[in-house]
Amino acid sequence: MATTGNMRAIRLHSFGGPEVLSYDEVPIPEPGPGEVLVRVHAAGVNPPDWYLREGFANLPPEWRPQLTLPLIPGTDVSGVVIAVAADVDELSVGDEVYGLLRFPAIGLNGYAEYVAAPASDFAPKPRNIDHLHAAAVPMAGLTAWQFLIEQGHDQPSPFQATQHHPMTLDTNTEVLVNGAAGGVGHFAIQLAKWKGARVVAVASGPHESFLRTLGADQFVDYTKNRPEDVVHDVDLVVDTVGGPESRRLLPTLKRGGALYPVFLSQFDDVELAAMGVTVSSTQVQSNGAQLAELGSLLDAGTVRVEIDSAFPLAEARRAHERAARGHIRGKIVLSVV
Repeated sequence: MATTGNMRAIRLHSFGGPEVLSYDEVPIPEPGPGEVLVRVHAAGVNPPDWYLREGFANLPPEWRPQLTLPLIPGTDVSGVVIAVAADVDELSVGDEVYGLLRFPAIGLNGYAEYVAAPASDFAPKPRNIDHLHAAAVPMAGLTAWQFLIEQGHDQPSPFQATQHHPMTLDTNTEVLVNGAAGGVGHFAIQLAKWKGARVVAVASGPHESFLRTLGADQFVDYTKNRPEDVVHDVDLVVDTVGGPESRRLLPTLKRGGALYPVFLSQFDDVELAAMGVTVSSTQVQSNGAQLAELGSLLDAGTVRVEIDSAFPLAEARRAHERAARGHIRGKIVLSVV
């Protein structure tokens, strides 16, 4: 089924701050083999979106992907299938779906009224949440899932040679989540609690009550106390902030413990061996089957998704300005329809 005509989308014609996000008219894409065309109702806003907008200036030059402008940012969408390729059987026109599109490829076109992407990237939208909340789930939810529950793919991380194997979580496990109020963090708390673990949440003070409603057993306000000074002997640290400061959380671990930094970090192998701890990371990948499992937890109320703020697609610049201010509670989303 061919769909012709134009749509509105956010594009990058140059790299820079939020002001480079341009609200353009572009052709509606057509689904290729194995793909579906989705009318987007909402799109999620994620850190890779602003890394892309900045030309990945946060990465060493040798790690920066080659990018061709103009391109449409965005990876997370929720919407309705309006066309399917002839070889797609698992989805039908009219299905409500959500997905993380083709990640970790670059320029996935989520900030648009329509997207064409592999059917395998999508899962049925959870029935008990709306499109805005569903669009807030895919990248953050799958990142927490693939770090904590099941990697679900054998693609190597660009940051380590070995495969990531999530630690078994149960009632005997204690997990510290740094950056607990953010997108990945608030899912990590809930997934760890689902498995029975005790959770220590690290965030700024205003987020305490929110994080306790998600199940956090202990709260550390990092503006008042350094977690490494007040927390010790945990089994696992999930550092959703990552970066150069991640190693400061190593003293919170017991021997045999592990640190999972979500963003690029560097560690001293000799120091890790002396402490008897390991560091492991993975690169989140699109996975419709895992999203379906996460959707079941969302429908059951076992997991919830928090919306920090929502903006119309045309005001994506404001969404990125909100992201730049930090202290995000949950996720930022764009309303498309």
